[in-house]
Formats: sequence, structure tokens, C-alpha cells
Amino acid sequence: MATPIKIAVIGAGSAQFSLGLVKDICLTPSLAGSMVHFMDINAERLDMIGKLASRYSNELGQDLKIENTTDLYTSLTDADFVISTAAVKSHHHQRAMREVSAKHGYYYGGTNLGGFYQLRLMLDVAHAMEEVCPDAWLIQSGNPVYEGCTLMTRETSIKVCGLCHGHYGVYTIAEVLGLDMSNPEDLTWQAPGLNHNIWLTHFYYKGQDAYPLLDEWIQTQGEEYWRTHVAKRTHDIQMSRGTIHQYQMFGLMPIGDTPRRGGWWYHTDLQTKKHWFGEPWGGPDTELARPFFVENLEKRIAQMTEIANDPKASLVEAFGADKTREQQVPIIDGLVNDNEGQFQVNVPNRGALEGVPDNVVVEVPAIVNKKGIQPIHVGSLPPKILYEQILPEWLDMERELHAFKSGDRSMLLWNVLDSPQTSSYDQAVEVLDDLLQMPGHEEMAAHYTYSDKMGLLNERVGSQRARA
Repeated sequence: MATPIKIAVIGAGSAQFSLGLVKDICLTPSLAGSMVHFMDINAERLDMIGKLASRYSNELGQDLKIENTTDLYTSLTDADFVISTAAVKSHHHQRAMREVSAKHGYYYGGTNLGGFYQLRLMLDVAHAMEEVCPDAWLIQSGNPVYEGCTLMTRETSIKVCGLCHGHYGVYTIAEVLGLDMSNPEDLTWQAPGLNHNIWLTHFYYKGQDAYPLLDEWIQTQGEEYWRTHVAKRTHDIQMSRGTIHQYQMFGLMPIGDTPRRGGWWYHTDLQTKKHWFGEPWGGPDTELARPFFVENLEKRIAQMTEIANDPKASLVEAFGADKTREQQVPIIDGLVNDNEGQFQVNVPNRGALEGVPDNVVVEVPAIVNKKGIQPIHVGSLPPKILYEQILPEWLDMERELHAFKSGDRSMLLWNVLDSPQTSSYDQAVEVLDDLLQMPGHEEMAAHYTYSDKMGLLNERVGSQRARA
């Protein structure tokens, strides 16, 4: 028997994700009759995804109601679940920030101002939910999942679950090792940690430890793979030299986006990145990869718009009729209809991952059913990973949230000074000033200020030496 619900999708202009969500709901009979209420401030994109979703549902003969709005509160009204993928600043704005940093001698960013606009948006959505749909679940599906979910769970009463794709990197390992994955249940794994900082603690194939298979691959096939492998996707780095280097340095295999963080020594210039993360882009975070990634996104949106405007096009033929591997709808189905499953989630720790405070959001496996999202106790990560990877990132997160809440500009300056690419005090002050003066950063610049007692922080060491 079906249980109709209302799902509000904030940032619905993420067209590929939104259509995949509709596909998964249509292919979940126990959610028949539900409503999906798309919300986005981009009315043109919103209209396109609304057309696609309605037509797709109709082609499958499903009773799915689709509504659009540019108003947050309208979308949230009577919602049982809220899925947020919204991003305030575009990829083009991020590129402009990197260009400003480059003028001051920083390679591919090299500075960290935090996620002011994203964190503010997340809090706005969560506070609005407290007013309009306080019992709804928020499924946060846009970055920064770690910092944002921790902030929202501390500052609001909303139930929050963050989701990410990174853990699927486990299946890339299995594929490269040549394991037969016709039955996915043959692979048993566990990769806890923090979002974009997860580590493969358990790796079994048909009941046998598969780590020896990985070690054998490294010894017998690794060098040939790194010499000949050419990535087809910008994020294809799971079996790269840099990932294996981190495995050997820290003792467990880093999964998904985890190898991207690594350490500064993997990211000093393009040739270094290519050494560690391969051809043709050197991983997803380079001046070659990011434009390619954004261009492909824009091409997909253009293709979807063309299909949406062609009344004769078959959406089932264009987008298929198989479920995606996204977790949002299966988790919703578990919570609503008691169709139990195990999922990789980001939720407040509360003892699931030892060594991390309870009020920090961790990424761990969880059982989901009518009783809720129940994190599985995973014990502790090895001390080396805890001290070198997990706890340092926890402190970085706490500094960012404190800076966000306090508006203390000196904390932004400290972040820039702490960058391994910063070679002088003047360089840090000047790049911070220029970044905050960029078009589109007016509200952030107003939010982060120096107090009257911090007059020396803006001084230039070079100008003082010249006067002396």
C-alpha cells in the first residue's frame, strides 16, 4: 500500500539530480501519489525541470504531482521531507576567486575563506523549516555537508541527514581489482570518518579480506596502471598513485573525495598533480579539470532544455527507466514505509565514531527504517588517521563555524596566513582584501570585520621596512 508524501527540493535547478529524484520516486511503488515541489530562484531552469519531471512521470504512467515555485516558504509548506542541493555561488564565481588569488601568487586557490554564503543559506532553510514544517527531515545533498550539517544540527531543532557520493569509490576499487560484482552483496565494506575524509576499515569479498588483493595489485599492476590509465572523468582518482600513496602513508585506503584533500605536497602545481592523480587533468581540482567539468554540466543542461522543449521526445528513451544509485529516495522509503536498508549517512556522532565529539557530524553507516536513521557504532579509526586526518579537520571545522558565527575577520586572515602557499604577511593581507572586495562578496565583507583594537592587522610589513 502506497504512502503519499510531499518532498520539497531546494535548488531544483540542479537538473540532472532533480530528474533522477523523480525517476527514483516513480520507480518506488510504495511512494505512489506523492508530490515533489521544486524550488529555485532561477525561474527558467525551474520551468525546464518541471516540464521534464511531469512528462517523465506521465510516460511511466505514475501518479506523481509536480509543482514549481521560486518561494522557499511555499515549497516547505506541508513538506514531509526537504532535499537541499542549492548552491549560492556559481562555478564561474569560484573561478573568478581563483584568478584573484593567482594574482597574488597562489596556485589554484591556495586560500580558504570558508563557506559563508552556503552556511548562511543552510541556516536560512533550517530556520524556515522550524517555522513551516518542524517535523520534516532535511536531507542535505549539497556541499559543504560536513560543516553545514554540523552547524544546522547545533543551531536548530531540525532533523538533518547529509548525503554524499564519495563512498561509491569502494566499487571502483573492486572493479579495478577485477572482482566479479554481478552480486553487489559479495562485497562487504565499511568506510567511516568525516565527509570527504572517510577510510576503508573493512574490505571483504565473498567473506575474505580483500586488502591482500589490493596490496598484490599495487605490487604487480600499479605502475603499469598509473603509466597507461587515462581518466574519462575528472573525479577518476580512486586508484591513482596519489591515493595509493595516502594508503601507504596513513594505513587505510582513502575513499571517494578523500584523496583530493591529502596534503599540500600533492597540489603544488599542475605537473605535481598529474604525477599523483594522472592524465589528462591531474585530478578534479586543476585549471584543466574544472573548466571541462563545468562545460559538461552546461552541455547536459542544454540537452535537457532541448528535450524539455521538444514535445515529441521520449524522456524514458532519453533518460532510461532504471533507478539511480542515489540514497535519498530509498532512505525516505525506509523512514515512511519501513522498507529497511543500510546507508552511508552524515549525522551527529553521538558515540558512533569513537574519538570524535558527539555534536560533530560524522559519516558512518546507518540502519534506516520506521524508527529513524540509526547510526551503527563503528569503533575508532587507527590513531595515526585520527591524529593526522580526523582531529585536524575537526578543529578546522570548529574554527570556520566560530568565524562564521562571530564575524571575526582576523580568523579569515589566520586561515590565509596558515596556507602553505603563503610566503609573507603582506601577501596574506593583500589577497584577503582583494577577495573580500570582489563583486558578489559585499555581504561577506560586511559580515567579517576587525574590531577597533585590531588596527595593526591591516599593516604591511614591507611598507614599515621602507619607512625605517
